[in-house]
Amino acid sequence: MKLETPALFAVAVLLTAALSSFANAQTWPAKPVRVVVSFPPGGGLDFIARLLTRRLTDQVGTSFLVDNRPGAGILGVELVARAAADGYTLLAVGPEFAINPSVRPTLTYDPFRDFTYISQLTSGQYLLASHPSVPVESIKQLIALAKAKPDLLNYGSSGAGGLNHLAGELFQSQAGIKWVHVPYKGTGPNLTGLMGGEVDLSFASLTALARLAEAGKVRPIAVTGLKRSPALPDVPTIAESGLPAYNVTGYGLLAPAGINRGIVRRVQSEAAQAMNSPEVKEQLAKVGTVRALHGDLDDRLVRQSRRPAGGWRDVPYCVRHRSRLCYRACQGEPIRSQSRTSAIKAHEV
Repeated sequence: MKLETPALFAVAVLLTAALSSFANAQTWPAKPVRVVVSFPPGGGLDFIARLLTRRLTDQVGTSFLVDNRPGAGILGVELVARAAADGYTLLAVGPEFAINPSVRPTLTYDPFRDFTYISQLTSGQYLLASHPSVPVESIKQLIALAKAKPDLLNYGSSGAGGLNHLAGELFQSQAGIKWVHVPYKGTGPNLTGLMGGEVDLSFASLTALARLAEAGKVRPIAVTGLKRSPALPDVPTIAESGLPAYNVTGYGLLAPAGINRGIVRRVQSEAAQAMNSPEVKEQLAKVGTVRALHGDLDDRLVRQSRRPAGGWRDVPYCVRHRSRLCYRACQGEPIRSQSRTSAIKAHEV
């Protein structure tokens, strides 16, 4: 059958595009690649990103560098949304990427239009832990105390608008309690505040808290995923402790929209190989994080982001928070250290 000229032209265009995609994938990367993390160093997402980039650097022979751009989990995302779609700027994200559109209506980016979803990296989760002096050893006791004395308890996070802040707000919403959010500037200060008794409880990654819990410096209460962590098998989930809909977990890898499909496939292949390496799996096992990366284009993050937000739509972000302390901190005012142990013990239930 003889093809008409328009049909021949269309075939030629498709072949050219396919060859171009293949060629770009073969020559990538020709220079260092940065992986943007929208949080300060030291957190769970930063830990996963550094594991990945170190292994990719050795594996590919080109530098892969973590670029921390802290700012409520948003500034780094905005940067990547505006970056060139050439495969040299990637974005590591946690569940806050899917949550933020539900609680922050003024975002300058569209999580679907402005990004290409590459793959889910792990199914890591957070740990809710308390200072040892706080008379709380379970979710049931925590809820009972918080309901008996609203706004008596507080919890720390690595920053206003970050995932562990939102995890605390989701817990407040689902448990029907009132407690005070104390945002710090990074995971390190958050953990220091918890160990020093500045705050009663904190949400932080298992990566950051597991060793402190094992050393007895903090008391583990519950993990935020749907399954218990291998790193702390005796610590229950919040879901099994009375809030069955509670679930905060997962890290993924994205790129700016419009990236060459051949480069996407190459990134997926290299990342899968890196995350499956013995050294990376060993490091993940130490902190109870499960590798969850697939070689094919993974739309799990897309499906997660497009799900009805459910309880997240009822979670206020920082400037709407009832707590004056939280609001002042968001405006840049310092948080005064204070010991609340005696006040809490006076109201034990």
